[in-house]
Amino acid sequence: MESLLDFALQERYRRVSELGDKVAEFDTLIKWEKFRPLLGDLYTNTTEHGGRPNFDEILMIKLLVLQSMYGLSDPELERQANDKISFLKFLGFPEKIPDQSTIWYFRERLIQHKKLDLIWEELRRQENDLGLKIKKGTIQDATFITADPGHAPADKPRGDLARTRRSKEGTWTKKNSKSYFGFKVHSKEDCDYGLIWEIQTSTASLHDSQIDLSKEGEVVYRDKGYFGVKPLGFDATMKRDVRNHPIGIWDKLRNKRIARKRSPGERPYAVIKTVFKSAHTMVTTIARVHAKMIFAAMSFNIGLIRTFTHRGVI
Repeated sequence: MESLLDFALQERYRRVSELGDKVAEFDTLIKWEKFRPLLGDLYTNTTEHGGRPNFDEILMIKLLVLQSMYGLSDPELERQANDKISFLKFLGFPEKIPDQSTIWYFRERLIQHKKLDLIWEELRRQENDLGLKIKKGTIQDATFITADPGHAPADKPRGDLARTRRSKEGTWTKKNSKSYFGFKVHSKEDCDYGLIWEIQTSTASLHDSQIDLSKEGEVVYRDKGYFGVKPLGFDATMKRDVRNHPIGIWDKLRNKRIARKRSPGERPYAVIKTVFKSAHTMVTTIARVHAKMIFAAMSFNIGLIRTFTHRGVI
């Protein structure tokens, strides 16, 4: 009966594959097993403490990628991972799909054990191995990720026991006469391929210029919001007027050249916020927002790698 069921699943998937399944390509684009050694100490059930067997770590990582790529809540991820044949194929047709609580606790473990940066670094290593390296320069920018402020006064602490969606660590800020509450994502992309190479998360009120993602020896293109703060890399920041010192024609022409260079830096935010549906978050701390954004950036880069493979770039 089990072999008959396997045959039925494979036959059902064959029909989906004929129509095109981009999710299946993600399984071969990334060396998922490379992530396993990074996550080996997340659980203690292999020690003398024992415990219930955990779900496979690679299965859990793949679930979080799917969640980010399709903008799914934990309950919806559980439902669709059980329902969609393309998801099941990508996950390796597991005997059981983790429930929403298991997914939530796994993401919390990644945060508590400081695994997110290790996962991100491994993805970047694989990108370098594919020849996708920073060559012509980088673009740094930032965008808001809004959150629910709740109905309490802005200066009233949320409290750990409060039964409300009000963010614990989100803050208010204003830009172009419009108020925002929540968080801010800072990222650095390369000018050659548009891949995200660095990503950080802060509260919304932190000024863009307080985060420098550049490295020595690389050019970094930035908008006027960073004016007056030198980066670690070569400075290609747009200039702006200051009191009694308007910029001249040469600076205006320079700004136009920089604007053309840095304009592709808006694309990752457009995809993450619109396609991945991550413009607004329901989580309440910087660490949890950062975890969401790491997997959003990971999904964005994997999608680009797929595009480069189809175009013969790699």
